[in-house]
Amino acid sequence: MERKEQGRKMKKKLFKNWGLKLASLVLACILWLLVVRIDDPTKPVTFNNIKVKLVNTELLDQENKVYEVLDHTDTVKVTINAPTSIAEQIRPTDISAEADISKLTDINTVAINYYINYEVNDIQGDHDVVRLSVEDKKSKWVKLQYRTVGEVADGYMVANVSPDQTLVEVTGPESVIDQVSYAGVDIGVTGATNDLSANVEVQLYDSEGNLMESSGIKKNVDYVHIAVDVLAVKEVPIEVTPMGNPAKGYLATGEIECEPSSVKIAGSSYALAGINKISIPEDKLDITDATENVVEVINIKEYLPENVRLATGGFGGKIQATVYVEPEIQKTLEIPAENIAVINIPEGLQAELSEDELTYILKVSGLGEIINPLTVDSLKGTVDIAAWMLEEEKETLHTGNYKIPILFNIPEEAKQDKTVYAGIVVSKPEN
Repeated sequence: MERKEQGRKMKKKLFKNWGLKLASLVLACILWLLVVRIDDPTKPVTFNNIKVKLVNTELLDQENKVYEVLDHTDTVKVTINAPTSIAEQIRPTDISAEADISKLTDINTVAINYYINYEVNDIQGDHDVVRLSVEDKKSKWVKLQYRTVGEVADGYMVANVSPDQTLVEVTGPESVIDQVSYAGVDIGVTGATNDLSANVEVQLYDSEGNLMESSGIKKNVDYVHIAVDVLAVKEVPIEVTPMGNPAKGYLATGEIECEPSSVKIAGSSYALAGINKISIPEDKLDITDATENVVEVINIKEYLPENVRLATGGFGGKIQATVYVEPEIQKTLEIPAENIAVINIPEGLQAELSEDELTYILKVSGLGEIINPLTVDSLKGTVDIAAWMLEEEKETLHTGNYKIPILFNIPEEAKQDKTVYAGIVVSKPEN
């Protein structure tokens, strides 16, 4: 009980005059702030990534030289020691760092000077100089090369790529410019079925095709405009028809060979729709009086329809057309009478070969591959009475002797020297 009583007394004493005690605390804080303000101790403050401004750079340009900052030494970390009241107000924009090119040293360094808009005790950076690489300035023109990236749609081709310029001027440090071999641009054509155009960034490459990314190089243009012509593609055969006939005693075999035998052409889909072949005029392959194969080189570009071009790269359009010519072969065959059949005899009559004719002489000529296989055993003949009567406009046939042509089963490609007649004896059958 005694302890509880003591606690109540202590609590009552603690909260007695609490307003006066609170006011005393506030007054103590104010007094401390006033003391700090009056004393204003020094406080360090640090700012990162302050850019150093290079001044009088035109002096190098006047000497036809260029520079490149090494190791990012044109960026500094700045530490400022200043009274607390000032340090708390400083912002990065209040700080200036400059390096005067006119004070460039023999080892290509420039001292950094720091400036600030406030009264401070000290200002310094994490390094004191900007290090430069200084070289003679050089300019040259390099060729612009283009490359299409990807594949156009199936049945189409890239017909032409046209940049709006073919040369690019590059300027920079001599050692770097000497490494620049060419300028290049890439344009994507994946799935294209129509013409394309775009502004494409220019990149620089060395002699081994490696991309050069030096920031010290300046180009007279950073982008070029490129137009890409995309055309439909179609493969069609080449048709060649010869003119004239070979010399006497010679024949064209009928075989005409073209190398190549077909060609790919390109144009708009509309232009290609009606083209199924490329026809060469007859007068371009004249075999008149030929005694051997006739070979002609023909430029088919001359016979392409308007707005159509060749689609095969590296093919100039010249084809070789060959008409094969061989000597004419002649053969004389003695066909036995038993190989001759008499057919279509009028009703009520009988007809047979004359017993005086045992063989029939057949002379044929033509290409060797046609004539050489012909033999006496392979050749048969027919005497068609009804067909002969129709040709001779005979309505009736009387008994007696007649001369009627024999039709032999020679190939159509073979030529028969003259008509061979058979003596036919027509009679009435005996009862």
